[in-house]
Amino acid sequence: MSACCRCLHSPRHIPMRISSTSLLQLNQHRKFRPRRHAGAVEVMLRPRRLVIESAASGGEKEDEPRKKGNPPPQCCALDRDALEADSGGADRRTEVVIATVATVVLGVANRVLYKLALVPLKHYPFFLAQLATFGYVIVYFSILYLRYQAGKVTDEMLSLPKSPLIVIGLLEALAAASGMASGAVLPGAAIPILSQSFLVWQLGLSYIFLRRKYRFNQLFGCFLVAAGVVVTVASGSGPGSLTTSGLFWSSLMIISFFLQAADTVLKEIIFLDAAKRLKGGSMDLFVVNSYGSAYQAVFICLLLPFLSNLWGIPFSQLPSYLKDGSACFLNTGTMLNRCNGAPLLPLLFVIVNMGFNISLLHLLKISSAVVSCLASTVSVPISVYMFTLPLPYLGVASSLPPGFVKGAIVLVAGLLVYLWRPAPNSSSSPSLVN
Repeated sequence: MSACCRCLHSPRHIPMRISSTSLLQLNQHRKFRPRRHAGAVEVMLRPRRLVIESAASGGEKEDEPRKKGNPPPQCCALDRDALEADSGGADRRTEVVIATVATVVLGVANRVLYKLALVPLKHYPFFLAQLATFGYVIVYFSILYLRYQAGKVTDEMLSLPKSPLIVIGLLEALAAASGMASGAVLPGAAIPILSQSFLVWQLGLSYIFLRRKYRFNQLFGCFLVAAGVVVTVASGSGPGSLTTSGLFWSSLMIISFFLQAADTVLKEIIFLDAAKRLKGGSMDLFVVNSYGSAYQAVFICLLLPFLSNLWGIPFSQLPSYLKDGSACFLNTGTMLNRCNGAPLLPLLFVIVNMGFNISLLHLLKISSAVVSCLASTVSVPISVYMFTLPLPYLGVASSLPPGFVKGAIVLVAGLLVYLWRPAPNSSSSPSLVN
């Protein structure tokens, strides 16, 4: 959309007069039959918009330039509204791009720092998982309280139905349980490959519950992104495969990603429904994060006996395990100097993981679940490359997988195909209407 109206000067020998009826026809149909009369007018057209200026008096020549003292034609009120709408759309696109880049960066840092955090806590990964789960509840509700005091969170937001948030907590707890169960059996290289089913579930659930339709290039682009990640990871996989692990555990991991996809789509539904209930207002993302994490913690508590056994920890020994994990995390007591890197590395992971979750939810709020999924997916091959660098505490850096470059090319091509928008069909209308 151009910044202002296009000005047309009616020639001297074709004077025009436009009645109010003709103005309506011109705005709606862009077709009119002018009546001839003495004098001339200037007509400036935009799609469905019209501005009329009276021309100079009859003594001026047709091709005589405008006098310097005359101000340029001004846009009409409708054009100013259109410009503001265009500006708002551009601002929203910029916000989405910035949020996407931030999500990718935090996603890479999250994966790298998780690996670093497990260096001091290599015997206590289950403790780190529970620290994140229950620690987030305290942090999120603290932020929610501060935002409520500052007026960012209103009573109307807090009074919205909590049943969808309970379902979110249940889905996240079940996804964690099924993911832990299958992850303990599947080879490490198989998990990133199976995680690409998350994108497929996103597309399907968005189509069913959000009635969202996707162009062919978007579907094909998502397929290329998933294929690029598979090529990148599978080319460097060591011993072990999906076939040796059994169909049951692979299916259970896919179910875990289905539950995660359902969780993200439900969050998008909550944001959309809240916009209607709040009469155009926006739900604060910390309301969703706080209550969702709280309900997840409740369901995790109910599943603790099952989850601890998955990690090889008898439920009766869980209190002593958590006590030793706390000592290792703080690097004090009996664990002093036995957990090098603690508490700095685990704390960095917890902080970055929290920032990644907030960024991912913010991106979902301003765009869609599929876009947030693509941003998270892109971080996988970048993380693979980061592990080839000489990072502290990890010892010898790993080598790039043989198919890394090929997979990265396929992934970038998929993103470009997804973002590509076909050019609109050229209008058959005369060129004087812009």
